[in-house]
Amino acid sequence: MVSFRLSNKTASPSIKLLVDDPIVVNPGEAITLVCVTTGGEPAPSLTWVRSFGTLPEKTVLNGGTLTIPAITSDDAGTYSCIANNNVGNPAKKSTNIIVRALKKGRFWITPDPYHKDDNIQIGREVKISCQVEAVPSEELTFSWFKNGRPLRSSERMVITQTDPDVSPGTTNLDIIDLKFTDFGTYTCVASLKGGGISDISIDVNISSSTVPPNLTVPQEKSPLVTREGDTIELQCQVTGKPKPIILWSRADKEVAMPDGSMQMESYDGTLRIVNVSREMSGMYRCQTSQYNGFNVKPREALVQLIVQYPPAVEPAFLEIRQGQDRSVTMSCRVLRAYPIRVLTYEWRLGNKLLRTGQFDSQEYTEYPVKSLSNENYGVYNCSIINEAGAGRCSFLVTGKAYAPEFYYDTYNPVWQNRHRVYSYSLQWTQMNPDAVDRIVAYRLGIRQAGQQRWWEQEIKINGNIQKGELITYNLTELIKPEAYEVRLTPLTKFGEGDSTIRVIKYSAPVNPHLREFHCGFEDGNICLFTQDDTDNFDWTKQSTATRNTKYTPNTGPNADRSGSKEGFYMYIETSRPRLEGEKARLLSPVFSIAPKNPYGPTNTAYCFSFFYHMYGQHIGVLNVYLRLKGQTTIENPLWSSSGNKGQRWNEAHVNIYPITSFQLIFEGIRGPGIEGDIAIDDVSIAEGECAKQDLATKNSVDGAVGILVHIWLFPVIVLISILSPRR
Repeated sequence: MVSFRLSNKTASPSIKLLVDDPIVVNPGEAITLVCVTTGGEPAPSLTWVRSFGTLPEKTVLNGGTLTIPAITSDDAGTYSCIANNNVGNPAKKSTNIIVRALKKGRFWITPDPYHKDDNIQIGREVKISCQVEAVPSEELTFSWFKNGRPLRSSERMVITQTDPDVSPGTTNLDIIDLKFTDFGTYTCVASLKGGGISDISIDVNISSSTVPPNLTVPQEKSPLVTREGDTIELQCQVTGKPKPIILWSRADKEVAMPDGSMQMESYDGTLRIVNVSREMSGMYRCQTSQYNGFNVKPREALVQLIVQYPPAVEPAFLEIRQGQDRSVTMSCRVLRAYPIRVLTYEWRLGNKLLRTGQFDSQEYTEYPVKSLSNENYGVYNCSIINEAGAGRCSFLVTGKAYAPEFYYDTYNPVWQNRHRVYSYSLQWTQMNPDAVDRIVAYRLGIRQAGQQRWWEQEIKINGNIQKGELITYNLTELIKPEAYEVRLTPLTKFGEGDSTIRVIKYSAPVNPHLREFHCGFEDGNICLFTQDDTDNFDWTKQSTATRNTKYTPNTGPNADRSGSKEGFYMYIETSRPRLEGEKARLLSPVFSIAPKNPYGPTNTAYCFSFFYHMYGQHIGVLNVYLRLKGQTTIENPLWSSSGNKGQRWNEAHVNIYPITSFQLIFEGIRGPGIEGDIAIDDVSIAEGECAKQDLATKNSVDGAVGILVHIWLFPVIVLISILSPRR
């Protein structure tokens, strides 16, 4: 983030360069570019960038000054200075650096263009052309010499320079009416006016032996047979004087040459290819270029390259799991091979030769095993062979059982939670149990995390395991809060199968276990009860010993349910500013239950009980609701009571039949006045239905609504259970 003070002087940046444009330098020279600010408030920052690519590694930057100690041709390009102060648009000034260079000196000889003869002849015209690549092109100059003596343009020796737009960097020497005295060595010298660069000198010999080129391919060099991965040389013999550059390309398809270009140059007519691949098979064209030779119709020849490669087969590797006394057939297929004729195959088990043969018209070979036994298990190799080598299919035939797959959605895996130890319900399924022989047992290994030693035991399995069947084993006497690695290995009559390892970690249950839940609101987190955010006011944790001395008399309890003045309970304070009808809602933790077996008995019943205190002439209503998982807005009324019940604690019992995770909600509603405090204590949930005498004798008169509610709710829950997905 950039900040500055805005004033009447604030202005966008402006700059100038203290250098020429363009800048022409010789290689190796040091160059300095200077950029200065001419305006801008606040003061702008200056940076240098290059139009293409990054700045050279050796660049030295100092504010607006850029220095390149020893410049090279690779450093040429456009350099820009940018000024920015976050006011308006950045300012930018650029200059172009040109590094002098001369390279690629070439020549060609053009016989008399008015005759169709490709040879040079006495009495006819001949043209010698020289070409170089020059930077900058406007500084390029040429000088001509004959046998070392300077030449000047004359009527018979005409020196010209080709239009740069047509053929840049080219000079021509036209010899009109060639004579014997014109034979000799002609030299063109290219140089740059600025100096600092070595000249390029090109010699061209004109004599009676100067003849156009010819191309031939040695008889034994086409077709040329090689093997994949070898290094090969394709040859075209070139004759003539001078010998031109030879261009190689693919003749049978429009694909790149081995170096990635469409044409490769050769000065001796040889094309060398390293690490030949099968894709390089085909026809190659060699042809003369005009460079360093005659500017005549190109001569060309063709060379055929044949690349032999071993058979490509499938599958390269396949694991086959099969039980004893069962049959198995392995098949190895040829995809590609050259040469494809005289293909042979051999099957081996380890080092033991099983079968050999020769392909006729089929593209595959098979090897069957009618009845597997211990001797038949192992690695089978099928080798398919031609002149270039062999392709191999490998088959691992084994009776090993697949790995078990741990089930990570186990309901309440910490199923026993004692003071210092815990027990864990480990569940898994078996991958492809029918693929091999029956699993007779599992070897269970367990070790404390970070330890080396495994403790092992076997878990016997009776009968066949079905695909998807959930297997359970209880791990007991695990020490809190240690984590453990568990390794499970299936065993068949073949032996050990593949193992699976997982880590189990102890974590105190966030949701209490129903068999153990009892809350007297004595602990600091009030048994994970929470306040509802949608109500008007909150329930309060209180004891008689800690209550406000200005409490409202004639309402509320004088002790907790056990009679202790130090014991805690939850209550609603109905003093002002509370108004009639306002609600306070207290939410229990979410209780998880085991998924119901769709083929088993009806849903598990739970006895929900609590003590409540409703004393005062302005007592309102106490409601209890059951919220099932997934029902975020619909709450089922479970129990309700209203009005003054006297200065005593009353007990309520209600049967509930949840089909999924659930929550209990206590709702206190303020009555018409301040003497309407309501309290609850000792909330319990126990597995199994409530005792009949509890339901009959311990509920208040209004509490009988709870019995009716659960009788009404039961068929609804059963209907929901039927409609719910089965696991």
